[in-house]
Amino acid sequence: MTNFTPREIVSELDRYIVGQKAAKRAVAVALRNRWRRQQVPAELRDEIAPKNIIMIGPTGVGKTEIARRLAKLAQAPFVKVEASKFTEVGYVGRDVESMVRDLVDLAILMVKTEEAQAVRVKAEDLAEERLLELLLPGEAASASAEGGSLESRESTRDKLRKLLRMGELDNRYVEVETQELKMPMMEVFTPQGTEEMGINIKEMFGNLFPKKTKRRRMKVAEARELLVETEAEKLVDMEKVQTLAKERTEQSGIIFIDEIDKIASREGGHGPEVSREGVQRDILPIVEGSTVNTKYGPVKTDHILFVAAGAFHVSKPSDLIPELQGRFPIRVELESLGEEEFVRILTEPKNALVRQYTALLATEGIELVFREDAVHEIARTAATVNDRTENIGARRLHTILEKLLEDLSFDAPERRERRIEIDADYVRNRLAEIVSDEDLSRYIL
Repeated sequence: MTNFTPREIVSELDRYIVGQKAAKRAVAVALRNRWRRQQVPAELRDEIAPKNIIMIGPTGVGKTEIARRLAKLAQAPFVKVEASKFTEVGYVGRDVESMVRDLVDLAILMVKTEEAQAVRVKAEDLAEERLLELLLPGEAASASAEGGSLESRESTRDKLRKLLRMGELDNRYVEVETQELKMPMMEVFTPQGTEEMGINIKEMFGNLFPKKTKRRRMKVAEARELLVETEAEKLVDMEKVQTLAKERTEQSGIIFIDEIDKIASREGGHGPEVSREGVQRDILPIVEGSTVNTKYGPVKTDHILFVAAGAFHVSKPSDLIPELQGRFPIRVELESLGEEEFVRILTEPKNALVRQYTALLATEGIELVFREDAVHEIARTAATVNDRTENIGARRLHTILEKLLEDLSFDAPERRERRIEIDADYVRNRLAEIVSDEDLSRYIL
């Protein structure tokens, strides 16, 4: 588990997300508390519950991005779910426990990749030996035809190994045996709400049906990578992977529940309101701490960090059932974004949109230059359209840039002009008609 200080965590988040200082501080403390918990005596460790967070703010202000970057920073399994996809038992929807199963699946993949990387050197050696075996028969036959003897096989093998390592044989073709599961043609229907069975149909049938061996002809370079992956998979101890993945899920997993405001019960108490409250009551035991059965065994949710988010335009956090409110002690409100923030989003972050589009068109040999006045004009346009129509925050910038560069992106491969400068006039000319027509801007921007 990483031991970044809260200040270091905020600093790292600042590289990708503009503003939202309060939310960054809250998640930074929550992450640091996980590390602190690991340092306390064992008898107290299990008593310290994670401080779950509710982020309140309109769409497109960075709620999901903060949680996603936090998980990446912590090297923790992370899943995002939408609360509105869950319903109480008896209604069409997903079983709430599926979010924990999804988290375990992701942790398995993470740990398996790490373990495969740890044995890669050995896997590369084994793959090299298999490649030499595939290449050697042809070479041995050639040597024999030239009057050589089989005693020279080892000498030939050493020469081949040297050529292989130098990349001299990369374009030569070999036949590699691959195994595929030979399954009968059939459809499998899984009723909704039965995810708790934790059955992977393909795995279950994998033991019943034979594997079909297929020979594929491919270049040595491609075969080497395939053989390395195959050998690494054989070397990885899946029991160890499952144990580590379950532990990582339980101790450092993060579940991001979006649109939690959509299941907040408002005044009433009948019809859809009953369903919303039912979803909350289904989610409650998982957030409180329970054991969920997965295909890799039981997983405890006591120390998984839950980050919930919602716009809360119609409802408010106090509309959630009291028990669920109590499980989210940290509340942070994210600020709406305006023209000034949009300018910063376009240019400041490591993954700034202007950099992304410049890099994309550079692949076509085009040097795209955004002048400062163009950036301000794009930001002003985004703020204006957000005010007039639905406020979708920074997501509006994506829509505007796509429309702005639509023709350029289409013509890029055939364009003779290699340097293109985008200024404020270019932005106004390309978007003037759409921006001025409010009905049109609702559909296009």
